[in-house]
Amino acid sequence: MDKIIKVAVADDHILLRNAVSVLINNTEKCKVLYEANNGKELIEKIKEGNLPDVIILDLYMPEMDGYDTAVYLQEKYPDIKILLLTMFDNEGALIRLLKAGVKGFMKKDIHPSELLHAIQSVNEHGFYYSAQTSSKLAGLFRTTENGPLLDKIMISDLEIQFMKLVCTELTYKEIAFELNMNPRAIDSIRDTLFTRLDVKSRVGLAMHAIKQGLVGI
Repeated sequence: MDKIIKVAVADDHILLRNAVSVLINNTEKCKVLYEANNGKELIEKIKEGNLPDVIILDLYMPEMDGYDTAVYLQEKYPDIKILLLTMFDNEGALIRLLKAGVKGFMKKDIHPSELLHAIQSVNEHGFYYSAQTSSKLAGLFRTTENGPLLDKIMISDLEIQFMKLVCTELTYKEIAFELNMNPRAIDSIRDTLFTRLDVKSRVGLAMHAIKQGLVGI
């Protein structure tokens, strides 16, 4: 008999989370160990010692989102495979999440049979990418008039934190304080992003952050 795949589900939408869990538990090959409302709650359950083989992780959750959770899990529990459940599949978001340790992506409108296939695939092979995701990842290596697309969309962790704060009501001076940086250094980060991302204002940066899945709306 094949080993049952142990799964954990983290999503702050209770209805969706429960539906996913019921679907998984109705199969003979997978079993949901536990559910969590956010990344912090998930990590607390993992620390109790019952480790899942696969985690289905939502991108946007309160307290600790999918990105920060994936980064933590990659460092502390690298053997756990992470499938991210999200509506964002643009190139920038994909590469950022891959760097964070995510092994596969699922859109929230995925067919139930594809969900089960994704769990089995990431458990057995270490990854799961749909044809659409594979096409987008391949597109990262295409060359634009300004050079390779991958070079343009690569954003550092510091730049990610800056762009998240840009989407708040904080002033640039307050953002500098939040990041423990000199205001001039913040101006330099802003101007660099303006040039690289071809935007001309804070609103443009905020729109890009939303498009790349850095912040929810």
